[in-house]
Amino acid sequence: MQNIRLTLQYKGTRYLGWQRPPKDGFEKTVSYKIISALCRMTGEDIVLYAGAKTEPGVHALSQTVSFHTEAALTPEQFRAELNRFLPQDISVLSAEAEPERFRADLNAKRRTYGYHICTAPVYDIFTSAYTASISPCPDISLMETAAGLLKGTHDFGSFSGARKKKGTEKTLYDIRFEHIKETPSPASNDADTLVISLTADDFLYQMPLRIVSVLLEIGMQKRTADVIPLIFSGKETSAVTCDAKGLLLTSIKY
Repeated sequence: MQNIRLTLQYKGTRYLGWQRPPKDGFEKTVSYKIISALCRMTGEDIVLYAGAKTEPGVHALSQTVSFHTEAALTPEQFRAELNRFLPQDISVLSAEAEPERFRADLNAKRRTYGYHICTAPVYDIFTSAYTASISPCPDISLMETAAGLLKGTHDFGSFSGARKKKGTEKTLYDIRFEHIKETPSPASNDADTLVISLTADDFLYQMPLRIVSVLLEIGMQKRTADVIPLIFSGKETSAVTCDAKGLLLTSIKY
């Protein structure tokens, strides 16, 4: 029995997230495409464990998954064959053998997401599949003040779209804001990108998008940082108001 770990990249545009229930569009998920390819290669019913469960429209720069198999293929053969069978918007970057007890979901220590925003007056069509568009740039100092209230260990249930009542306490280790002046593309003379990075031990359903949405509302002065403790207490609400295509799963640490 082998335990194989894969590192993946995928463009989430046409998928309903990493996974969904069978009756709710499972065939349109990233995990379905990978499981289907693995079943075709091994003839086995593969159970796939993922380090993060990305949501509809969200991309992954580095996703980690693992599975057990009795197939005699080497890790490198798994990588090569999967890339032959998978659609072009999913790519296996690497494959390696892990100890039997390793699981990509349970052994992950930190996950990081990055939200990318084009803040230039003209939206760059060459990067539009992976960036949201907000111009002018939201006030970073206002968002940094709000970020200080979000960091730490809290019950983030009010920043989730799920009805889950248990297991909602998470630790948000870091929130960073980076305004990048990039080389202009043919479509824009002022290629600015704001990246908001979130690092936590784990994320609830919609938690990255809801946190980014609230931060952007504060940065655009639609709300103030005082709303953060009110959301935690349930006196105010959060919602997904930002475009999911700007969110990328950038790394998972073990």
